[in-house]
Amino acid sequence: MKYLTHKLTNGIRLIHRPEQTHVAHCGIMINTGSRDETPEEHGMAHFLEHIMFKGTHRRKAFHILSHMEHVGGEINAFTGKEDTCIYASFLYPYYQRWFDVASDILFYSVFPERELNKEKEIVLDEINAYLDSPAEQIYDDFDRIIFNDHPLGRTILGTPERIRSFNREMAEHFMRSNYATEEMVICSVGRITFNDLIQLAEKYFGSHARTTKPFSRQTFQGYKPESSHVVRSNHQVHCILGNEADGLFSPRKTTLSLLNNILGGPGLNSRLNMSVREKHGFCYTIESNYQPYTDTGLVGIYFGTDPEYTDKTITLIHKELSLLRNKKLGTLQIRRAKNQLIGQLAISFESNLHEMLFNVKNHLLFNKTDTLEEISRRIETVTAENLIELANEVFDRNSMSMLMFQPG
Repeated sequence: MKYLTHKLTNGIRLIHRPEQTHVAHCGIMINTGSRDETPEEHGMAHFLEHIMFKGTHRRKAFHILSHMEHVGGEINAFTGKEDTCIYASFLYPYYQRWFDVASDILFYSVFPERELNKEKEIVLDEINAYLDSPAEQIYDDFDRIIFNDHPLGRTILGTPERIRSFNREMAEHFMRSNYATEEMVICSVGRITFNDLIQLAEKYFGSHARTTKPFSRQTFQGYKPESSHVVRSNHQVHCILGNEADGLFSPRKTTLSLLNNILGGPGLNSRLNMSVREKHGFCYTIESNYQPYTDTGLVGIYFGTDPEYTDKTITLIHKELSLLRNKKLGTLQIRRAKNQLIGQLAISFESNLHEMLFNVKNHLLFNKTDTLEEISRRIETVTAENLIELANEVFDRNSMSMLMFQPG
């Protein structure tokens, strides 16, 4: 079933898919993230996601955190480079309870200084935990290599120096400047009629003034390939090879998603997994990723291995990339690749939470939702010629960058 849509007078968009299950999922996504920060605000989008839950005009932090948990619900949130989302899963009779606390968080947070100071320590601890995980840190450091001094090259978490400098006025300013009603989407999957959902949205969100956000996101340009070796106290070598790639609005996005899935997607039969892990046993983890943004994107191949296998692993990776650039997939190969990607998407859509989070972003950016059937039709249009042409562009050895963490 397709999503039902409604727009509040203040510009907030509401989408809903009725589903006769006991558990409902509802999220609010805002079109702002870490790339919308000034250098002085580095880390503020993520920090704000934390401190929105720390007190409002009506509730203290304990009452916010307990509001849904007392009825068995779960609240969560995340910050990306271009979006922020708060969402909840709960038994379907508690829709009003969620709308009440969600609107309170988004429009009436007061950012108590005592809570801000406590949360700074929590975020600093989060940064330290991330620095202790080279398999995570290398992705952010690779972003910096690809995007250089551009805002997309900055980490979402920020730096300790910036986090310590934040105060209530800065948080309020960032929220006022970026949390525009016209850049918000509420998405729901659950057992409630659309008319009842509209009434809740009007009651808790519709009374707030219409606000807009003049986007001035700096477009990324000027990618140059770079290689970097960093000595760290690791037991393993951690490495990423990659390149700039197409963005979310590119007509080649589906082709690149299929190409990435063939190369090193989650399937155990991906080319990299079969060659490097299964056939040669050089590493436990090897994967490729495609991360699109609104104006650009990147592809990256990550692996972790023992130092003695590093060169051999890189040689095998380039062998697989060469095959994708030079040997066109046969009819049976491309049929299997399409079936695999469509099947993976179908399994993910079995999770109503995953589907809700997928479509709230889709509606935020494209003002539409996608069914599995619509996505499948786009995958079916990809040809072997499309794949080999794109592989020759994004996997051109001379245009790829590399970052390696080496044991010291």
